[in-house]
Amino acid sequence: MIASKFRTVIAAALLSSSASAITFDAKVVDVTDGDTVKVVTGETCTEGKNCRAGLVQYRIRLAEIDAPERKQPYGTKSKQALLGMVGGKQVKVEQTDIDRYGRIVAQLYAGQLWVNGEMVKTGNAWVYPQYAKTQALFQMQDEAKKQQQGLWSLPEGERVEPWKWRKAH
Repeated sequence: MIASKFRTVIAAALLSSSASAITFDAKVVDVTDGDTVKVVTGETCTEGKNCRAGLVQYRIRLAEIDAPERKQPYGTKSKQALLGMVGGKQVKVEQTDIDRYGRIVAQLYAGQLWVNGEMVKTGNAWVYPQYAKTQALFQMQDEAKKQQQGLWSLPEGERVEPWKWRKAH
């Protein structure tokens, strides 16, 4: 009964782009790139778009940040950094929105670690200014630049914001 109610609440949230924040625990089962993961909730299911191997699964897009694309310079390293932080781990998902691809946009926590912020702080992702609401992210990015962390160690010509890279490719 509880599992059914949980799926109903999540499903309702997925149908609404203005869904109120929902928080749930899940296990990361795949890291797509430096800002997208797949998680399973541990709740069982038998069919449906979000049912994989009998468990409820969601694609999660990290809120407020944008990581290099897979074929973009630093894309592989960004993905590896996220994999190291959350791969196979239990995480807390704090949904903030649903994107145009149906992914849950969320703040992600691995224990006490704020994953979205850590990706920026370590130079593995940019702040996505179009969607950023957390001022601390800009400060983290400035510090990563100053310290030449991660992608900020690349030659300037290779540091192309993902939103500009996608448009060009």
